[in-house]
Amino acid sequence: MLTTKYCVTGRWLPTLIASFGLAWGVNGYASPQLDSVPTVNESYQQAVNSPIRTIEDRRADATRKPLEFLQFARVRPGMLVMDISAGGGNTSQLLALAVGSKGNVWAQGDQLRPALAKRLADHPQSNIIPVTSTFEDPIPSDIPKLDLITIILNYHDIANKPVDRTKLNQRLFDALKSGGHLVVIDHSAKPGSGVSAAKSLHRIDEKVVGEEFLKAGFQLEEESNFLHNSSDPRDQAFFNMKIPSDKFALRFVKP
Repeated sequence: MLTTKYCVTGRWLPTLIASFGLAWGVNGYASPQLDSVPTVNESYQQAVNSPIRTIEDRRADATRKPLEFLQFARVRPGMLVMDISAGGGNTSQLLALAVGSKGNVWAQGDQLRPALAKRLADHPQSNIIPVTSTFEDPIPSDIPKLDLITIILNYHDIANKPVDRTKLNQRLFDALKSGGHLVVIDHSAKPGSGVSAAKSLHRIDEKVVGEEFLKAGFQLEEESNFLHNSSDPRDQAFFNMKIPSDKFALRFVKP
């Protein structure tokens, strides 16, 4: 089971992630059913093992740990989810498998990536909705309030663009339901480096990320070390390394 830290009035206490059960139906989609933790983990594993996921997705699983990600994000059937800077759609497709046919995942990007278009052409999923929008105003005006927003390994790229992140983060806050969550995972830069490594090393300082979302009104609910790698010196771009990069995982909640 995934171990995390839980923030209560400024104090960090060890805890375990609460999970929700899923019962899987046809085509890899899920239907709601609360059940035991083993059942939850089995349903998440079925999403990870779905035959529609690509060979590249499976190769990346060792460093991205999709099972632990689903646990940490507390994904459950029927959720309305926005995946910011979805890229080729690895995370968007995984989320869509987990939320099932009664949920939706909006896969957002500043342009439609060919890899995402091919993914959806190869295996159409009606509950994945591509969205092309700016990062300062990424949320379509006609969608309902969201349960979950994810930014996976891409906030550093947004920080490297001429984007008003204050405006972006406020827009994300406003798009969530009360009690909704924002999950941010990224490659760790050295403490105190701010956003200076975003362009050169494709990394970002965890503290800066936390401060920016707290300023937008979010509360930090949990952080997790499931992608932590103490052997990473954090002085190289992740794609130049022979070992997995050190990554932080933060889950925020809208009060």
